[in-house]
Amino acid sequence: MPSEDLDPSLKPGDSYVQSFARGLSVIRAFGAEAPRQTLTEVAKRCGLTRAGARRILLTLQTLGYVRAEGRLFELTPKILDLGFAYLSSQPLWQFAEPQMLQLTAELKESCSIAVLDANDIVFVMRTPTRKILNEALGVGSRLPAWSTSLGRVLLAALPPEELEPRLAAIPLSANTPHTLRSHEELRAAIEQVRHQGWCLLDQELEEGLVSLAVPIQGRQGRVIAAINISTQTSRTSPQLLLEQGLAKLQETAQNLSRLLQIKG
Repeated sequence: MPSEDLDPSLKPGDSYVQSFARGLSVIRAFGAEAPRQTLTEVAKRCGLTRAGARRILLTLQTLGYVRAEGRLFELTPKILDLGFAYLSSQPLWQFAEPQMLQLTAELKESCSIAVLDANDIVFVMRTPTRKILNEALGVGSRLPAWSTSLGRVLLAALPPEELEPRLAAIPLSANTPHTLRSHEELRAAIEQVRHQGWCLLDQELEEGLVSLAVPIQGRQGRVIAAINISTQTSRTSPQLLLEQGLAKLQETAQNLSRLLQIKG
């Protein structure tokens, strides 16, 4: 499950608007596991009183972001406006899709782009070819950064003073027998990614899933996102994915980085 921890640099201060934060927590309470909820369920998930949750839900309903059917509340498609506002404001996403589709066509593997948000990655673009992960995984989905190739590439780009507090706050969990078990192993793995410039992850997130990721750089060479390709071990071995995919993946990332520096 993705982490809910706040970035240490974003702890509440004097300008923190608690009512707004509570409204966002209500929106985030809905998802694939609980798409429709009663008032009591929303209040419990968000740690709110029934009265507080009711005011927020009715406000969201008035604004068109929530609808009610009997005792059940659910989000409306209008909620996508909030996410697409981010996507449409970023120059990368405007020209990344053709590059990703070409890469997917050449390698016959799924391709994804993600950004770092606290200790999670958030998928911002995907061009899948077949089911290799949970079918609900799409744009906006979150995964723990430490257990994904995309996330390790993004973590490796952080300066040590920013990386260390994040790593210390990460609760490691054994997703598979291949998952790293200690923070020392994770630090070493991230350092290796920083040194070599790419990350090959072999079944650490999910049994049978292998992925290869590289960074995408913006202006001044700052890493702003990561791109990967994913496959199943039943189709391609980790070594074969590296041999066949790394050069093409790096070329795609370099093309996107170049476009960002010109148009971004």
